Amino acid sequence: MIEKLEDKVNQFKACSNDLFLGHYQFHLYFLVYFWTMTSIKKTMSELERKSTRDFKNSAKIPLVVLLDDVRSMHNVGSVFRTADSFLIEKMYLCGLTPSPPHRDIHKTALGATETVSWEYQQNILDCIHQLKESQYTIYAVEQVHQSIALNTFAVEKNKKVALIFGNEVNGVSEAALALCDGAIEIPQLGSKHSLNISVSAGIVMWHLAKEYL
Repeated sequence: MIEKLEDKVNQFKACSNDLFLGHYQFHLYFLVYFWTMTSIKKTMSELERKSTRDFKNSAKIPLVVLLDDVRSMHNVGSVFRTADSFLIEKMYLCGLTPSPPHRDIHKTALGATETVSWEYQQNILDCIHQLKESQYTIYAVEQVHQSIALNTFAVEKNKKVALIFGNEVNGVSEAALALCDGAIEIPQLGSKHSLNISVSAGIVMWHLAKEYL
């Protein structure tokens, strides 16, 4: 706490040395102390963020994400960042989905492309077949008949699950849907019934990841 206080004081010194003349010094120390003691936000050290090495060595949630022709690099980067947040196992970038390295992906991924394991697959159907052979249950996140509402969706803990998120305009391809074991739909109450793919990914990944917290 003293170190934090001294850091704050030094910041003030750098901005205006003359504030430290005479009785202003006492008042400034008091204000900085009050500011430090009443800080609401956590510091970077308090967040206990994993290093890249620690992340790679950590046990992952048995969840993989497939992006089916997702065009926007910003969306791809955002999904990487969310995947990092929830320690998911792997991402598969399929078809027309762009892959790192690219500055527009890095802009939203904020380094998550270096932590989250990923692989490019030209044909999403081949990717689905491979995951099925590895005992993954495949779910498309899509608005389809016979979908499962996310608020009622549950899977057995430690069961291998793959989630498919589709193109910004057309969603998950019909061919991919035909190979899925089921579909998850996010219930919505408004007029649009349309969510950005990176938002949908965050909602669904959180729903599955919370079982491991």
